Amino acid sequence: MHNIGIIGAGVAGLHLALYLQQRDIEATIVTDREPGDYRTAPLLNTVAHHNTTLEREKALGVNHWPDMDDHYHYHDHWLNFPEPINFPGHFKKPSRAVDYRIYLPALMDDFESRGGRIEYRRIEENDIPVLADRFDLVVVAVGKGPLGAMFEHDPAESPYQQPQRRLSCGLYTGVAHANPKNVTLSLTPGAGELIVIPTITFGGMGTALLFENVPGTELEATVTAKYENDPAAFRQVILDALERFHPSVYDRVDTASFDLCQPVDILQGGVVPTVRKSYVEFDNGKYAVAVGDVHVTVDPVNGQGANIASYAAFQMGREIVDAPVLDRRFIERVDMARNDRCLAAARWTNLVMPPPSEEFQMLLGAMSQNKSLCDEFTENFNWPERQWDNLGSPARIRRWIERSTMDRAAE
Repeated sequence: MHNIGIIGAGVAGLHLALYLQQRDIEATIVTDREPGDYRTAPLLNTVAHHNTTLEREKALGVNHWPDMDDHYHYHDHWLNFPEPINFPGHFKKPSRAVDYRIYLPALMDDFESRGGRIEYRRIEENDIPVLADRFDLVVVAVGKGPLGAMFEHDPAESPYQQPQRRLSCGLYTGVAHANPKNVTLSLTPGAGELIVIPTITFGGMGTALLFENVPGTELEATVTAKYENDPAAFRQVILDALERFHPSVYDRVDTASFDLCQPVDILQGGVVPTVRKSYVEFDNGKYAVAVGDVHVTVDPVNGQGANIASYAAFQMGREIVDAPVLDRRFIERVDMARNDRCLAAARWTNLVMPPPSEEFQMLLGAMSQNKSLCDEFTENFNWPERQWDNLGSPARIRRWIERSTMDRAAE
């Protein structure tokens, strides 16, 4: 029976540990943050789980937020040209967002209450040989620290060396939700995107505002303004950005009650999209394998990071269960099982970082006129490999539009 060490207690590490636990495979999580530490921690992210991830949660017995009123059912697109264009795209099954400061400790408690072991400590460089000897396989699910640094960048899949968006992510009060709930995707050419996500947080249902700002624009003020320095000035910066660049969202704001849910509910900075080599071999012939953000880091604009991390954890779990030995062939099978979806998510996300191509502009225009095409695009947030099948080249985009137009004409 394999003995697996999992470094990190994010969604990838926890989903893998719970998966192995269900199958009676020994797994130990090592993390430097205890469940009680999350309650007062700064905002970790503004993550949403698509339905494919919710189905994995059900399989693991950790779907603790089943109320359909807390789920969202469609994407509401706004293209902010001089004359705004608005059109919805619907999922076949709903999605949901839970504050990770609630989500992660809940799953840690699940794992421990079912007999799992979590060691709370920081990994130092001199711990690496000890881990390599102790476990049959070391799964690295957190990028910080010496273990994460071992995985080299894959230059063929990592075209950027700098963040392509300046990010301002916050959880706010005072923003009205539609009924049924939706995620709003607001695009202002040349300025960036805004993603608005109904999110379960400590006080109930809040609203995540994820500003994806093109570097060098006025919207960088949403990144540089500091709430702790002057809360009123910070709020005004956000309101001004909404009113000027994302007016459909501004119209939903009650300015009198608009504020961060908590003073720590803000995260500002940027992400360098990166794909890393998937494994490192230790001197004793054993392996460390990267999963989640350590393997594939994407900008959050398409909401793929946590979802592909969960998917990759399940694929790795299946291979661990089936593998007679955890050798180089095992690594190859893990990569074959997960890479189509994970790399498709990275390529699709990187595609939308530069100004949109002629073909992508054509696609947005076609989506605004063709509900079935927009619904297919939206549903494919669950299936990034299917999305990339349609977006992988200008010819594929054109063929997708043509096919959808013919299908619509035949109805």
